[in-house]
Amino acid sequence: MDDFEKSIKENRLLFDEHKADRSKLWANIESKLDEPEAKPKVIKLWQKPIFRVAATIIIALGLFSLVNTINTNGGDQQNGFANQELNDIDAHYKGLVAYQVKLVDKNTQLSPKEKKQFLSFIDELDVEYEALKIELNKNLDSEIILEAIVINYKKRIELIENLLKQINSSKKIDDEEAYTL
Repeated sequence: MDDFEKSIKENRLLFDEHKADRSKLWANIESKLDEPEAKPKVIKLWQKPIFRVAATIIIALGLFSLVNTINTNGGDQQNGFANQELNDIDAHYKGLVAYQVKLVDKNTQLSPKEKKQFLSFIDELDVEYEALKIELNKNLDSEIILEAIVINYKKRIELIENLLKQINSSKKIDDEEAYTL
């Protein structure tokens, strides 16, 4: 045991000398129960005009940024969709057009002048395609522009196919006129 515990045990009777008066304590508690409670002082910030103005500005900025974010993301998604669709269309039709242009270019039955004239017409359609692509980036009515791009590609393919059919049909006629021995 330490010294503190020893001194408490030795002087225990001195501590017991002062006993609490229970009736007096209870009366004191009862008197405080009947008193109305003191309300804590509340500072209402919303009643001050400067806080109302600050809150209004914060709410307005929050709504503005939310609307701006929604519009920006919506536009990006729409542009992303249009760009993806345009890339898919390009990938499909560019391959077809390039293949058929090579067929026309390699064809021996066409004169260089005819090839040049035909390919210049295809180049005009390319210029029209680039203009449509610029309009699509401006986000004008994208469905109509995508349809116009597809029609442009189809025109090119149809023209090339018709030219190749004419060349092949004239080739068959020449073969029929040939003599076999």
